[in-house]
Amino acid sequence: MVPAIAVADALRAEGAQVTFVGGERAEAELVPKAGYELDTINVEGISRSNPLKAARAVGKAVGALGAARKILKARQADAVLGGGGYVAGPVGLAATRAKIPLVLSEADSHLGLTNRLLAKRAVKLCLAFPLEGHEDPTRVHVTGRPVPAVYADRARARAQLGIGPEETAVLIFGGSLGARSINHAAVEAFKDAPYRVIHVAGTRDFPDLSAPGEHYVLLDYLTPFGIALAAADAAVARSGGSVFELAQYGLPAVLIPYPHATGDHQTTNARWMADAGAARVLPDNEVTAERLRSETDAVLAAREDMAAASLALARPNAAADIAREVLDAAARGRG
Repeated sequence: MVPAIAVADALRAEGAQVTFVGGERAEAELVPKAGYELDTINVEGISRSNPLKAARAVGKAVGALGAARKILKARQADAVLGGGGYVAGPVGLAATRAKIPLVLSEADSHLGLTNRLLAKRAVKLCLAFPLEGHEDPTRVHVTGRPVPAVYADRARARAQLGIGPEETAVLIFGGSLGARSINHAAVEAFKDAPYRVIHVAGTRDFPDLSAPGEHYVLLDYLTPFGIALAAADAAVARSGGSVFELAQYGLPAVLIPYPHATGDHQTTNARWMADAGAARVLPDNEVTAERLRSETDAVLAAREDMAAASLALARPNAAADIAREVLDAAARGRG
């Protein structure tokens, strides 16, 4: 939802009326909280391991097509942006059948199933990364991944977390639930670190963790998360879409790809940063306290050059670029 809401904000800034279509997962909380109306349809992800669940999901998607058609008509949609999730399947198909321009956005380093199925029907495909086989500039725009605006007040961020202006700080995070292998190794790895640690552990593992010293700030979550990014000098993290947030803040990183990510896209994301000199990659099955500490210390030793490399990867205009593609598609559709 992070890139979708970022694009919605950019569209609204251009005077567009924006509403969302979603299910009953994170969007049910995040979309209204961001100030947007949400229409819901009954869909679920297609299981890759259970044929019965997969068949049920396909049946729900077919049934949701009619609901999506009614929503688009009621909202008088001029264009539709598909964010790649399974909700986007019925909505995107309903849009193209109704001759409403469809723009697709892919936030990962591979096309998800929904975007693969809809790609030929879309008027534009906005990619976070260049993808082989998708180089046609008339239909493809490599925009980067939309991220929230930078939290610009580093001094205030550090003060809020109790970190001094001259102290070195390492940020550790793994998503809203957290990353178990990182969480438990980090507490041991950095128990005697000569720098400050900001560890945002997520809600799942937080009750089982304890800060090993006064230098260690342990949180379950932090809102806005930009506070932690602004306060840090380097990061230890998974390598999902957050790689673009790290780049936005010029943070060098130790990246630990989630090993079960679809298409192993987190490894591809991590290599993208590492190849640019902005990160070191540590496979999840090699995570130990000793290895995590040594990799992090190596990043800190080279952080000046690595920070510059990270910042060079940033795509701060991604949300505005995608918003412009949607507005252009709407204008062409009306024309």
